[in-house]
Amino acid sequence: MLTANSALLRKDEDALVDIGDYVAAQENKGLLRFLTCGSVDDGKSTLIGRLLYDTKLIFEDQLAALERDSRKHGTVGDEIDFALLVDGLEAEREQGITIDVAYRFFSTPKRKFIVADTPGHEQYTRNMATGASTADLAIVLVDARQGILPQTRRHSMIASLLGIRHIVLAVNKIDLVGFDRATFERIVEDYRSFAEELGFDSIQPIPMSARYGDNVTLSSGKTPWYRGPSLIEHLENVDIDAHAEGRPFRFPVQYVSRPNLNFRGFAGTVASGRIAVGDPVTVAKSGKRSQIRRIVTRDGDLDEAVEGQAVTLLLEDEVELSRGNMLVTPEARPHVADQFAANLVWFDEKPLLPGRSYILRTETDEVSATVSQLKHRRNINNSAQEAATSLELNEVGHCHFSLQAPIAFDAFADNRTTGAFILIDRLTNATVGAGMILRPLRRAANIHWQALDVTRQSRAEIKHQKPAVLWFTGLSGSGKSTIANLLDKKLHAAGRHTYILDGDNVRHGLNRDLGFSDEDRVENIRRVAETAKLMADAGLIVLVSFISPFRAERRMARELMNEGEFVEVFVDTPFEECARRDPKGLYAKALKGEIKNFTGVDSPYETPERADIHISTTGRTPEELVDDLEAWLKERGYC
Repeated sequence: MLTANSALLRKDEDALVDIGDYVAAQENKGLLRFLTCGSVDDGKSTLIGRLLYDTKLIFEDQLAALERDSRKHGTVGDEIDFALLVDGLEAEREQGITIDVAYRFFSTPKRKFIVADTPGHEQYTRNMATGASTADLAIVLVDARQGILPQTRRHSMIASLLGIRHIVLAVNKIDLVGFDRATFERIVEDYRSFAEELGFDSIQPIPMSARYGDNVTLSSGKTPWYRGPSLIEHLENVDIDAHAEGRPFRFPVQYVSRPNLNFRGFAGTVASGRIAVGDPVTVAKSGKRSQIRRIVTRDGDLDEAVEGQAVTLLLEDEVELSRGNMLVTPEARPHVADQFAANLVWFDEKPLLPGRSYILRTETDEVSATVSQLKHRRNINNSAQEAATSLELNEVGHCHFSLQAPIAFDAFADNRTTGAFILIDRLTNATVGAGMILRPLRRAANIHWQALDVTRQSRAEIKHQKPAVLWFTGLSGSGKSTIANLLDKKLHAAGRHTYILDGDNVRHGLNRDLGFSDEDRVENIRRVAETAKLMADAGLIVLVSFISPFRAERRMARELMNEGEFVEVFVDTPFEECARRDPKGLYAKALKGEIKNFTGVDSPYETPERADIHISTTGRTPEELVDDLEAWLKERGYC
């Protein structure tokens, strides 16, 4: 016979078993990451608030706060405004819009979910792309009264480019059109027609009212003509694992751990696949092979690590490996190249300019890069490919990239972690674009660097000078060409070997095919910089006289040269003085509107921030300035 105490003990033990089973069940449930997207005021935040409310994940104190906030900030009268659950920023509540990406967790008996609520405003497209970058499914909301809008198409295209294969077309606010079946079917037909070229594996249309919960967690009796699942039923059952199975092992190295002489580990997160102790691995960039000796974590060693786990790997051999490289499976190595094709979403208000140097950053690597060719941009209305010379804010283009050094990568379709990158503006450090790599671009197999017996050093020594590129920059009419020409004469008379590259002269030959748009100006400077580099390799002192209005291109020219070889000379003459001189009559025409894209008038000139030599021409003759330049060169051993 059980005593009262033993019965209570058995009851407590049963409770512990039940809790253990519950915890184990929760850990073994699958996880679905999804986002809500679409145009402004389509009900994205309201839908997530409704999901949290209906799945009983709002505590009483949260509900009380939500009721208070609804009275202050709400847009639905006396009812609860579920959008306020995720629109947490004060600016969002004041304006009734989503600005930042809000992440929320919820769970059902079948699955766990992480949902990203992304903004609908066009100016916050970069935030939508951030939310989509880790999602497996996208809920594209459409206001039943509005139908398919440009931002609906843009977000769908970005979702496709970012590897999302499953779409829920949530035709929201169906209550405001009287639960009309014809309206729903027309929107579905329009969307399927548009999305046919985007390559989604599944598109599940659902008529719903996020505000009242129709077809959100339960099927609604107000849409008897709809036979499909409710939203939560579809989210619980959609198969998202097909593309993840069987992917090769990828381990981008984030950090080399050396706490003592006996430990050298490579820390990072397994991007795909799995690895076990004893398995062979290859260093992606060098091809060196080794084996896994240990898999170390904070909680102890593991026998195996799988996708998503953060671990430190120790190898059997001493191999050269650091941040920016990857450990991979030997049988399926990634691409290693310095040129590739990619789709690019442009985020910046300033347009993308092919030829301009940006910082390209992958999961762990960073390298200087330029868009060598913009093949086309995508029309968001019909996905058509259109010719373009630049990308504007929120446009999507197909580009060829040229990198300063090779990186290891996969095609984005094969691996979203190792196939993605961002572009960063070199001057502002702002993220200006997000890219998805399509494939490497191979150089012709018969093109190699030719070894030369006569070096640049020997060419310079025979001329008794140090090679240099003096880059004269300033407004038209500032005196650049005059000063460069006088300096050239003086150096030539002293027996120095020089050459002048002048902006006007070069446009008669090398750059005769270029105009004066921002894109052409960038290419103009790129070609001249490459030419100046060749001349410096020949041991010459090169005098380059170009307006070169953009700091990014002057920085690009500097980085092409050897250390100490590039000398930026800022010829500083006030705009008014340049316009007064007007030696070619160009200012008069530009001020009348007869010449477009004229620097200083309707095209900007970006003043050098740290020029090597700053020449102020006010009150000084060109001869005096040249004397100062020659003295500067002699002091530093150039001549």
